[in-house]
Amino acid sequence: MPSDTSTASPIRTGFSSRLGFVLAAAGSAVGLGNIWSFPTQVAENGGAAFVLVYLLLSLGLAYPVLVAELMIGRYQQRDPVTALEQLSNKPSTQLFTRITGITAVFFVCLIFCFYSIVSGWLLGFTLSPIIRTLGLDGISQWLTSFSPSSNWFLATLFIALTYSVVVGGVKKGIERWSSRLMPLLILLLVGLILSMLKQDGAMVGLQHYLLPDFNRINGQLVMSALGQSFFSMSLGVGVMIVYGSYLNRGANLPVTALQVCLMDTGIAFLAGLLIVPALFVAQHSGITIFTADGLLISSDTLVFQVLPALFNNMGISGSIVALAFFTLMTIAALTSSISMLEAPVASLTERLGMTRRNATLVISVMVMLLTTIVVFNFEQLFSLIVTLTTQYAQPINSLLFCLFAGWLIGRNEKLKEIRNGWPEAEHSLFWKIWPWYIKVVCPVLITAIIVYSFSS
Repeated sequence: MPSDTSTASPIRTGFSSRLGFVLAAAGSAVGLGNIWSFPTQVAENGGAAFVLVYLLLSLGLAYPVLVAELMIGRYQQRDPVTALEQLSNKPSTQLFTRITGITAVFFVCLIFCFYSIVSGWLLGFTLSPIIRTLGLDGISQWLTSFSPSSNWFLATLFIALTYSVVVGGVKKGIERWSSRLMPLLILLLVGLILSMLKQDGAMVGLQHYLLPDFNRINGQLVMSALGQSFFSMSLGVGVMIVYGSYLNRGANLPVTALQVCLMDTGIAFLAGLLIVPALFVAQHSGITIFTADGLLISSDTLVFQVLPALFNNMGISGSIVALAFFTLMTIAALTSSISMLEAPVASLTERLGMTRRNATLVISVMVMLLTTIVVFNFEQLFSLIVTLTTQYAQPINSLLFCLFAGWLIGRNEKLKEIRNGWPEAEHSLFWKIWPWYIKVVCPVLITAIIVYSFSS
């Protein structure tokens, strides 16, 4: 049974409205996972076959886990480490859940490292044409050179940008900017899709994206899709636990989680409608995107190698499209990075009593130092950290969060928490399925996929 933390929990500044929460949580979920990682994984893993598996896993596994993480956060009203630690009164169990929470927060910092590098590339490609118009061609080229110095500078700039949002707090920082950036992101995305689908070769890409080849489905594809769905929704790293702790108790938890899930998968699908056809438009224009054995030429930097060449071939309109595209990508990156920084910041402020400004500065500097190591050892570390965090750490941590929510929080406590925003929950189909689904089915399925991926 969990401990009673009602008297120990600090007064928390939460989101001012459910819409503000949905936009912020969806902003956390909607990021480079949707617009950088998802489309390239689609192109490399059988097109529509990957899309189908991803959608099934997002609804069948990621959504129930999302409800569990949000529930843990709102139930405990504490930072991720403390929320997990206090799910049990047994010292041995508390030690394990505390270590799990600390590990999750550490991994979100690792994710922020590679995320800041990719987001720095986006900043470079966004700023480059602006700098060029000022006659500073040398600086413009340097910003898009992928050199260690430019990578470090741009990643540091992006971390500083994220710091400036998170230091403002939940309402004035995270909610305010998420509410502004998310609608802009969707408008830009839809406009770019309409523009791209008019190009020669786009229909071939659309066919690749929408018509599945079921022969491409294998263990590695399923594991990649599972990691992608968890990475995209910010699961397994404490982000949704801390966001759940800021959620109003009157909100309908399963419905709110479903809104976040649907917005995340919907924008991922829209991103695929943009980028996968764009790759085939580039191929139609004579730009190489696949190797002889059918693999993408470089999945990590593909968007930055292929799409700028495509935009250049589009003439004057291509410059406008390029600026809109990389602005879109930068916005998506920022809406996610602020949640990555918030999870460890909340842990420092609540467990160590640090001020928000100092905690945000400490974590930002730590991430910057880790990022520096990765930048100057890029070939050895970058892909390793991406794989370690997204394909293994997040699913494994999500598995543990399922077990904690399923077994350490009593059935009556779970029902009481859900009934706070949904009085009729006890008689719903959701309640008839979710408690045992999160307790048994999700852990079994996640374990099976992880084991199968190691053996295949």
